[in-house]
Amino acid sequence: MKKYFQSNEAVLFVILIVLCIFLSFYNPQFYGIQNINSILRSSSTVMIVAFGMTILLTSGEVDLSVGALLSFVTVIVMDVINISGSIFLGFSAVFVFCLLIGLINGLVRTVLNVNSLIATLAMMLILQGSVYIYSMAAIYNTHLLPLFTFIGQGFVFKIPMPVIIMLFILPFFIFLLNYTKYGRYFTAIGSNPFSSSLSGINNNKFKILGFVITSLLVGISGIILASLMDTGQQGSAKGFELIVIAAVLLGGTSFKGGSGTIIGTILGILILKVIDNGIILMSIPQEFQLVVPGVILILAVYFDTLRKEKNA
Repeated sequence: MKKYFQSNEAVLFVILIVLCIFLSFYNPQFYGIQNINSILRSSSTVMIVAFGMTILLTSGEVDLSVGALLSFVTVIVMDVINISGSIFLGFSAVFVFCLLIGLINGLVRTVLNVNSLIATLAMMLILQGSVYIYSMAAIYNTHLLPLFTFIGQGFVFKIPMPVIIMLFILPFFIFLLNYTKYGRYFTAIGSNPFSSSLSGINNNKFKILGFVITSLLVGISGIILASLMDTGQQGSAKGFELIVIAAVLLGGTSFKGGSGTIIGTILGILILKVIDNGIILMSIPQEFQLVVPGVILILAVYFDTLRKEKNA
């Protein structure tokens, strides 16, 4: 337990509790079942992608294309299911597409040796343009399949289905990062790629794997988002990549690689989503929902730099 609940995570937990107490006093509706479910549901789609981003940042890489890919996924899954009437074909199309994008990102980074910040920024622009080539208008649900709608809007024992999907995925990444040699490989690559290479670790293989895992997780979140919105929209995930990266860094994962924590990532996302919810409850203009992650991103990188200097 001590391994999971490190000092940084303890501080984040306290901050989360303080925020919840403050908002509950300001507006008692904060603790309403409907509001709590709304926070958890919106947090789940971010958490699923953030699990992959944690692995990726731990290995010293980053993916800025996740937001554009998420929007594209909502369009693809809705379009394919509308045309085919098959959820299986819709999901298959999504995962093949996400696998391809992840591979391209990974190969551009490792084979062409393009910095991942630039490589995935380029992919983000490509996807943002290509989704409008694919469809100029939003694609609405005409198949009306109850199972698809249930994925994003359903409940099991009063727990939102997106939360259940996230909880199903969560243990795998905790186990991967903390208890397997592969998790140690990602950490070693991010900490010192030259030393890890000398130790026999195939750096490029694991970096590509990190990009692929992240993209496939975007596929899952995209399906949930399309089900939740009941439509595929080209700009449905504007600023999503900023929120994911800010939350992961806030959680204690180093932007320079070499350290990462899934529990910290979860706490970081919950803090951001509670702040988002507070902005709505306090009638603050919703534009601040993107301002806050931007500020937190700067502070998180700054404190990460201080932490690195202290440990040097």
